[in-house]
Amino acid sequence: MKCRHCGSPLKLEFLDLGVAPPSNAYLTAEQVQAPEVWLPLRLMVCQSCWLVQTLDYARSDALFTGDYAYFSSFSSSWLDHSRKYATEMIARFGLDANSSVCEVAANDGYLLQYFKADGVSCYGVEPTASTAKAARAKGIEIVESFFGRDLARSLVEQGRSVDLTAANNVLAHVPDINDFVGGFATLLKPNGVSTFEFPHLLEMARNNQFDTAYHEHYSYLSLTAVAKIFIENGLSVFDVQKLPTHGGSLRVFAQRRDSGARSVEPSVAALIADEEAAGVRGADFYGSFQGRAEQIKDDALAFLIEAKRKGNKVGAYGAAAKGNTLLNFSGVKPDLIPYVVDRNPAKQTQYMPGSRIPIVSESRLIEDRPDIVVILPWNLRDELTKQLGYVRDWGGRFVTFVPELTVW
Repeated sequence: MKCRHCGSPLKLEFLDLGVAPPSNAYLTAEQVQAPEVWLPLRLMVCQSCWLVQTLDYARSDALFTGDYAYFSSFSSSWLDHSRKYATEMIARFGLDANSSVCEVAANDGYLLQYFKADGVSCYGVEPTASTAKAARAKGIEIVESFFGRDLARSLVEQGRSVDLTAANNVLAHVPDINDFVGGFATLLKPNGVSTFEFPHLLEMARNNQFDTAYHEHYSYLSLTAVAKIFIENGLSVFDVQKLPTHGGSLRVFAQRRDSGARSVEPSVAALIADEEAAGVRGADFYGSFQGRAEQIKDDALAFLIEAKRKGNKVGAYGAAAKGNTLLNFSGVKPDLIPYVVDRNPAKQTQYMPGSRIPIVSESRLIEDRPDIVVILPWNLRDELTKQLGYVRDWGGRFVTFVPELTVW
């Protein structure tokens, strides 16, 4: 296999999770009776550009299908984050009724609704029919397609160049990262700005976040790698911010390389230096991750087996992709976790891929009164602990397994 950015051979391994089904390939009751497709899940490091990447075994159009079940608006903390982003971008870049914003991977309109409410013209690009339909129900225009240079050129020809593009948690999801990034350089007006948010590789490695590895995540990103990819595809980074979202993310600000005039903020060099000091440009940085992932797997499995032996009732919350990675790597099945609760009706009545644990509504949790509630999306721990506070009423406890086994 060769690097999806620079074409160099991939020889350095970061993580091997064996085989697993795609983490968002939730199963219907009928599909549970049939075989599943399981694919190798291995992450490699390019020692030329330092892009960490999943080996290619699945096409994006097979992963991001018309019935894609991830809807951003079901997280209140993510909506708060998105509202603040819109307010900050409008103020920082002077956006108004004469400006135009495009979000790529607009999902269900969770972000653009705030630009629309403030009178800023906006539209989204979203390839999955299920989420595009939800966005349109909010009154947001959606171009239902995958994004790249060809689509960007078509939009420009229609007079749809923009002052700001947003791309939240999508840069990691594209197989052709060069074509994707090049599309933003095409779509932006000469002095336009693109922002990208993505989980930071440094935080993934430092905090044992192996469960953020799944087939839909083609890339695992450092600013070191992103800055190089941007330069070679028509963008240049001029600012970067650290965010607490998704266990530690970056928000990168970029402009057109050929016409952008904004000065580069000190934050860029500072973060590149942090990554250099951590060792992201050396093989040693990547060497211990496999062992730490296996330790979490062992701890999770031992905890659940002991809970079963003691007769404790266990339920889980959050049918998240990262939860599927954890469950399948650990070999957890319904005998250890009999159900997973999720607020998203699109997931309820379906089954977790691989483990085939049924996904149910929150009423099941209230009726069952489990002794232990496993929170699978650990990045939403504070939000969900507050939401599920009633579990304390019957003496229930919460547990997360990443970055380490924690019971409270």
